[in-house]
Amino acid sequence: MSALFWFRRDLRIYGNEALIEAVENGARDALFLLCEQQWQQHNAAPVQVDLLKRRVVWLGHKLAEFGIRLHVLDAGDFTKVPALLAQFCEKSEVQQVYANREYEVNEQARDLACQEAGIELKLFDGDLIAPPGSVTTASNEMYKVFTPFKKAWLKQYEQQHFYLPSWPELDLEPQQWQAPELLEGDASSEKWPVDDETLVKVVQTFIQDKMADYKEHRDFPGVKGTSGLSPYLALGIVSVKQLLAEIQLHFPELLQMTSAPAFSWVNELIWREFYRHLICAYPKLCKGFNFNEKYNDVRWREDDAQFKAWCEGKTGYPIVDAAMRQLNQTGWMHNRLRMIVASFLTKHLLIDWRKGEHYFMSKLIDGDLASNNGGWQWAASTGCDAQPYFRIFNPISQSEKFDPQGDFIRKYVPELSDVPAKSIHFPHDYLQAFAIEGYVDPIVDHKAARERALTAFKV
Repeated sequence: MSALFWFRRDLRIYGNEALIEAVENGARDALFLLCEQQWQQHNAAPVQVDLLKRRVVWLGHKLAEFGIRLHVLDAGDFTKVPALLAQFCEKSEVQQVYANREYEVNEQARDLACQEAGIELKLFDGDLIAPPGSVTTASNEMYKVFTPFKKAWLKQYEQQHFYLPSWPELDLEPQQWQAPELLEGDASSEKWPVDDETLVKVVQTFIQDKMADYKEHRDFPGVKGTSGLSPYLALGIVSVKQLLAEIQLHFPELLQMTSAPAFSWVNELIWREFYRHLICAYPKLCKGFNFNEKYNDVRWREDDAQFKAWCEGKTGYPIVDAAMRQLNQTGWMHNRLRMIVASFLTKHLLIDWRKGEHYFMSKLIDGDLASNNGGWQWAASTGCDAQPYFRIFNPISQSEKFDPQGDFIRKYVPELSDVPAKSIHFPHDYLQAFAIEGYVDPIVDHKAARERALTAFKV
């Protein structure tokens, strides 16, 4: 064979332009390289690795139906990839390797090392609508504020009709494929389906039935108002182009109607693009640096006990605790809650955002460096177009506004199951009055913590 497709975080068949072009150019084999040691260095959550493995198994069987064989090799970490890939290409007489580009620093260095090893890589921007560097200011610089980026992005694509290329007609015999032991997981992600038949229905149901109400419901963790597609976007099981193509079937003019309620979800997809463009323009973001260097002098507190309490959902603030327990139990957290707990860690506890970023990556089924880093630096006020340092979420009022009856809190903090709604958002007086034990005392006073954060950030 002369061509090979290399799967990375683009674990899809339909609409995968790089895969389709590879197949059209003679690729009858595909490759996936397990890099578990590298993933551990990147704090990848076990639940996400399990989802990835389950999807690769599904891919192997599905490709075999088309007569294409998926090879799975253990590379360990990125340093071993160039030699392993070169050896595979030589043995299989591969002259060109097709793949979708990954934008993080280590991934870019891996691809460069492969090219230096003599491997001809043909890379596509399958993870984005706009390739990095294609949405810039008049002076050809990366935007540092989201809204102008969004306007420029929309100007480029608002008239475009998105569609997915069809899978080529192949006259190949179906094959048998046996999943290797390397792909055995721990079943921690089993509640998340990995087959395309189910996922197509999930996408269509959200867009047809829920997207118009997304703006109204998105901030309430007790309501199923979000798409639940973030784990699939993180692994490239679903692509942004696929989603926009489906959206245009039901909302043909939506990219020109930014005030429409349904556009709120498209806005989140553009935020995703923004954060990916940022890590390309500013590689330091992949290395743990503040985007806004003026906050380099903030003196973060080292308090292992309070950080542990935050991680375990034992801060004494019910909405924070419920959110962290949801993360620990399910591998996922509602977006509004991510903002609340990130603000609490960085402002109330004045603990370095990097510790929170790392903890999230170690737990999230939808862990993604660009979006995770962007979200954490936004909350910590150190990032690009971040929340101003003096805007500090009050976890009690946030709880009252977005979980008014306390239903979400009761689900994950059963110690408070009998506390009435008017008291559940900060229940300590109620618990003391009725001598109810079992819930932790608050580890910090909101007013004092807020003043401390303001003083620290004014430096």
